[in-house]
Amino acid sequence: MTQRTTAVLPGPTERRARTGVALVFLTNGLVFANVLPRFPQIKTDLALSNAQFGVAVAAMPVGALLAGLTAGALIARFRSSRVASFGMAAIALGMVLVAFAPSWGLFAAAMFLVGASDAIVDVAQNAHGLRVQRRYGRSILNSFHALWSVGAVAGGLMGSAAAGIALPLGLHLGLSSLLSVVIALSVHPLLLPGDEDAERTGDQGARRPWTGLGPRTVVLLLAFGVIANSGTVVEDSGSTWAAIYLEGLGSGAAVAGFGFVALQGCQFVGRVLGDRLVDRFGQRAVARTGGGLVLAGMGLALAFPTVPGTIAGFGVAGFGVATLVPAAMTAADRLPGLAPGTGLTVVTWLMRVGFLLSPPVVGVIADATRLQVGLLVVPLAGLVVLVLAAVLPARSGHR
Repeated sequence: MTQRTTAVLPGPTERRARTGVALVFLTNGLVFANVLPRFPQIKTDLALSNAQFGVAVAAMPVGALLAGLTAGALIARFRSSRVASFGMAAIALGMVLVAFAPSWGLFAAAMFLVGASDAIVDVAQNAHGLRVQRRYGRSILNSFHALWSVGAVAGGLMGSAAAGIALPLGLHLGLSSLLSVVIALSVHPLLLPGDEDAERTGDQGARRPWTGLGPRTVVLLLAFGVIANSGTVVEDSGSTWAAIYLEGLGSGAAVAGFGFVALQGCQFVGRVLGDRLVDRFGQRAVARTGGGLVLAGMGLALAFPTVPGTIAGFGVAGFGVATLVPAAMTAADRLPGLAPGTGLTVVTWLMRVGFLLSPPVVGVIADATRLQVGLLVVPLAGLVVLVLAAVLPARSGHR
């Protein structure tokens, strides 16, 4: 039976914690997005083929897959607040190493470190965001992901500007990474104190991990994972390939970063609106509408390739997937019978499969045909969401 916490007006503690979590999400988006407009330069400087570049970028989700399942234990030992804020330093270190990597192997190794540390921080920041959401008694998780999009847009613009003026890569990523770490550490005192289970009701907090993992729960977790993967495939296509694809269509280096910026900017708008839409219409209807937008928007952009049309297509796709990852995480966190954080950890780990498979798959297809064909994974992801949205709740409830 689904249990709910009593909704209360947020007090100073809750408002401070919401601000703190929002800033952690923002810096998490900022620190990585700075490098994305520099990918064409890195690819050229290291003389990489599309497939080599895609495999190197895929080292990031490999690191995430290997490290992601440790997040629960780290959160239990150190609390989500500490892991989310202090873990940002490890991501920043990886980004600096990316800037100075002299070869394909070291570039891939640096991406591996970024992915491993980001996976742990990602689970921690969402776990803490769900703690705050339970205190609010209504949907606010999309607003945190909206601030991630703000950080990603800001990082993408910073990276595009740095590329446009040919700022040295090491100086650029060193300064942007330092800024992210300073912000993340400074907001740690704003986050919630106490035990990770403090806001839960009923017997869920007393269960051991995996004890409630029956066949139905496994199927639902897999479905939620595929939905989250569909969102990450779209996001990854924008972050990894948009700049390269736009340059192939004739855009300059400064304009090439706008595909990613458009995706993240429209995703931000979707996430700002997302909490109200989810509370009114339910996760299922919002996800179905989003899947249709991805299918139509990027389908048309790829069928009629132009620089403005492609930028617009990535924007529509970003709006369409805006609520998918928060929806899958929230639905997994509410599954009855699982210990706190178990569903979230599993879906977050499964989500990384999309980041692992997408870059090399698109790269191999692009080398065999052309990048335009490889990017068909984006409208295909929209179609998958249309089919699987039925597993999401029709109406929201916040435990």
